[in-house]
Amino acid sequence: MATIEHTGTEDKLIDVLHFIARERNISFEMLLEALEAALLTAYKRHFGSESNAIVLVDRQSGAYRVFHRRNIVEEVTDPKLEISLKEAGSPYQAGDFYDEEVTPKDFGRIAAQTAKQVIVQRIREAERDTVYNKYVRKLNDLVTGTVQRYEQRNMYVALEGRDEAVMYLDEQVPGEAYRINDFIRAYVLDVKKSPKGPQVILSRAAEGLVQRLLELEVPEIADGTVEIMAIARDPGGRSKVAVRSNRPEVDPIGACLGPKSSRIANVTDNLRGEKVDIIRYDPAPATFIMNALAPAKVIAVELFEDDAVAMVIVPDYQLSLAIGRDGQNVRLAARLTGWRLDIASESESGQARERYLVEREQTAEETPAAEPEEGSAESPPPEGIDAELIRKLEEFRRERLGSDDS
Repeated sequence: MATIEHTGTEDKLIDVLHFIARERNISFEMLLEALEAALLTAYKRHFGSESNAIVLVDRQSGAYRVFHRRNIVEEVTDPKLEISLKEAGSPYQAGDFYDEEVTPKDFGRIAAQTAKQVIVQRIREAERDTVYNKYVRKLNDLVTGTVQRYEQRNMYVALEGRDEAVMYLDEQVPGEAYRINDFIRAYVLDVKKSPKGPQVILSRAAEGLVQRLLELEVPEIADGTVEIMAIARDPGGRSKVAVRSNRPEVDPIGACLGPKSSRIANVTDNLRGEKVDIIRYDPAPATFIMNALAPAKVIAVELFEDDAVAMVIVPDYQLSLAIGRDGQNVRLAARLTGWRLDIASESESGQARERYLVEREQTAEETPAAEPEEGSAESPPPEGIDAELIRKLEEFRRERLGSDDS
């Protein structure tokens, strides 16, 4: 096979590809493969569309050559795609490829003009895939960046290098004010592919932000000794976190609070003053509900499991504390435990229970009975009602339905 001497331009091309690979964090081999694909496209466009043409670029010099590739066979049936073993000669064997160079003399000029756009597109696609894969690995994790700009109240954040992420208005925390170039730590809520490239969606309002901050501050959570069972959050106001210990000698609440409450204080600082209540998880729903309503004291909890409702009795003087400002405490406790909580003071607990039972009965009576399935036996008419009249009314109803359908 003939060789083509590489030029200074080809040397420069390899240097440029090495520079792009380092600068954009893209595989050098991937760029070379993109270059080969672009040169092949250029060759087919200007010199022929042979399906067995290939382009190879020397990884050291940057010299490029075009070959027609044929399969080596014992007996040739298609001379364009095959060559005999006898004609190929030593050291080839049947089943090998035989590459014959066909590089045009003026291919370099045409390739440079035609391939540029394709190479740029491949580089852009590779760069987008690199960014997408990087942040998919950080999904549901924390990232840091600086506030870049606001558009329609959505915040755009500059992350590592030239990467950009967006925090939509509903993922921002009410009362948190960030200025341009402010440092921000946020939770990666989602990563999407779009025509304009990967879109990284951040959140400061997600419950996952509290979980990740606790994992950073509490080694016992990071190593699995203490487990977070549930989180309920009112962003910017208060969070409740239910934890349990997988080792009896470790107190989960003490571990989360840390010496002189230093660990939880760091979490609160990262949340810009949002309070975080650490709740002891309990598999018994009634006990868990009592714990979740802290700091209020609970006298008793009665569970109505069919409705997932818990009637909670608290001392009269603790009623306001149990409910919390604007209902925040009971609302977070309900979300944390998964039960609908009906809070009543001790002095009014009897009336509250009776009122709930009456409402429950009325709801059951108002719920329409399920219609009998087709082919199932119908219930007999009540006593005192003419069965024949019932039968005729049913026939009339069916006739009306039939005429409506037609």
